[in-house]
Amino acid sequence: MDSHPARRIRPMSSKREPVFYLDLLRVVAAVAVIIIHVLGPYRDLYGQIPMSDWLTAVTFNSFSRWCVPIFIMITGMLFLSDKRPFDLDYFLRRRVMKVLVPFLFWAVFYSFLAGLTPTFDYQWTRAIDTLKELPYESTWYHLGFYYYFIPLYLVIPFLRPAVHTMPDDLLKFMAGVWLWLTLSYLIRIETFWHINTLLYGGYLIWGYCLAKYDTRKHQPLIIAGGIIGLMLTLGGVLWLSTDKGAYSFGRFNSYKTINTVLVATMVFCLAKHYGDRIQGRSKNIISMFSRYSLGIYLVHPLLLWPVRAYDLYPASAIIMIPFWTVVTLLASTAFVWLLSRSRLTHWMVP
Repeated sequence: MDSHPARRIRPMSSKREPVFYLDLLRVVAAVAVIIIHVLGPYRDLYGQIPMSDWLTAVTFNSFSRWCVPIFIMITGMLFLSDKRPFDLDYFLRRRVMKVLVPFLFWAVFYSFLAGLTPTFDYQWTRAIDTLKELPYESTWYHLGFYYYFIPLYLVIPFLRPAVHTMPDDLLKFMAGVWLWLTLSYLIRIETFWHINTLLYGGYLIWGYCLAKYDTRKHQPLIIAGGIIGLMLTLGGVLWLSTDKGAYSFGRFNSYKTINTVLVATMVFCLAKHYGDRIQGRSKNIISMFSRYSLGIYLVHPLLLWPVRAYDLYPASAIIMIPFWTVVTLLASTAFVWLLSRSRLTHWMVP
């Protein structure tokens, strides 16, 4: 037996066996993200566009809010379930930097894109002002995710050994406390514990628990909870918007509320239980899209810029939202594939 310390920690660097339902989750979450960003121009036009278009957009939006939590849950499942010896150097170089470096590049890139107007006049002042806000605010609408996702990497090295030694009852109790926090946040029972590290970090443990435990016997309850979450999200948005006469969502669209947790739980468990039924070419295609999912997330707003800047929505929302979602997904995938082919650019789209 080789007892050399350096060799004992190397298993952390070896590749894990792929889990297909995680590929499936990455793809459906990426599609949901694109849907949210495609429909963006419709949301604030309450009373200014046909009500059917506004309702279509708001319904798509409300039914897609689970996408960001899914990405965090996947991270929790992968990192917290890993039994290999923890290698801090590998974790920083191959995990943290893989996310941080592309984020910084695209954050700077989008800050300069912010200075470009639809008439191709360039506003340098606006671009520089946007860049100055980078440490505090996202430079483009989709990058806000990284401001609460990247700090979770500070939690993982401590959380991982804790969940490995924690009794099941205590782990389930922690998950239950977090669920209560998400409920109390929705109904505005204010508490000190409503901080992003806990509310977003809870998804790490939740993803780990859903992967670890057999949830199939609870499937009817999980589906019922997901449907209730969807109806609560949509109903809350419609109620607030009607009451105020303008688009309003309060906390119903938040990623930190119990309704979103319920929907994300349903999506995660459905993929876990039924993902393996997908076989053959469909499975290969999904795995291919999954490989480029992070890059798709980073670049798709660039390809959406002309669509939103020039209001390229000539037909009804029920047609245009799916149309631009598919076009943006395919174009983003092709763009990411091209960037990944070059040594000079592959790091932009890990």
